Amino acid sequence: MLDEMVFRSEDVPASDRFDYWVDLLGRTHAPMELRSDCADDFQASQRVLDLGAVTVWSATFQPLVFRRTPELIRQSDPEAYHLSLIVRGAGVGVWRHRETEYKPNDLFINSSSLPNDVHSTSDPAQTVALEVPKALLPLPRDTAGRIVGAPVSARDGMGALLARVLTQLTADTTTFHPCDGPRLGAVLTDLVAALFAHILEAGPCLPPETHRRALALRIQAFIREHLHDPHLTPSSIAAEHHISTSYLHRLFRDEDTTVAAWIRRLRLEAARRDLTDPALHAIPIHAIATRWGFPRAADFSRTFRAAYGTTPRGHRHQSLYGHE
Repeated sequence: MLDEMVFRSEDVPASDRFDYWVDLLGRTHAPMELRSDCADDFQASQRVLDLGAVTVWSATFQPLVFRRTPELIRQSDPEAYHLSLIVRGAGVGVWRHRETEYKPNDLFINSSSLPNDVHSTSDPAQTVALEVPKALLPLPRDTAGRIVGAPVSARDGMGALLARVLTQLTADTTTFHPCDGPRLGAVLTDLVAALFAHILEAGPCLPPETHRRALALRIQAFIREHLHDPHLTPSSIAAEHHISTSYLHRLFRDEDTTVAAWIRRLRLEAARRDLTDPALHAIPIHAIATRWGFPRAADFSRTFRAAYGTTPRGHRHQSLYGHE
């Protein structure tokens, strides 16, 4: 079973329930101002799944107003994108640039860095949500504004695919092990990247910068999906996306990295994750290295030490056995 935390309002005295809910959301999401006509005996539940860098949570709650102010953002900003599948209920999100109504089978996209008011008007409301660090999906501020609050249906297309994975994941976690969490987080990150690229490309007459950003997101998702491929190279990536290799390099130069460095970092992270996976403890280190694109053991050890300050063998022993 995946690592998870569960909160139920009935586990707390009635007079403390609303304040506890406010504190809980501040810790699992970001500090917010909350208001509710049901605050005297607030009914809510929340289940949070830890998927490494990504967090998934399902929640049921009475009518609420969530408010994220500039002051609260300056106080604490986890710098994450928040996506909620509306399972039951309705509401509206208000930002400086947009106001969007939501109903069941809609996806709600928000940012912890943008002031907003979210009104949930149903009793109860039910959502399934995930939060992805912005560092995994870097978007310029003007492009992020095109994403946040964009109306997205979960009935078809990319929205339906993401909603289906979220629903299945939260319905039953008993078939997963804790070490599956980071892998599932990576899958969800790829789906969110693909969804964002779809949204950015959907608008008519979009400026070149927006198309460039959508292409970069699509390429990043492609690279994550094909990290195992020993033939994953800048030229093969460029050919797959019908662009020149020089243009591909320019895209990544805008991200303050190179294509090769980005691929190497992802492969190192994947190998590092496998080295700490108890289910893979019997797999030789060189086999894990080869699986993630490092066929020469000496090169892998040198690159790993440069990135993490220890050898692959030392890292595995420290993680699995608590000593070198």
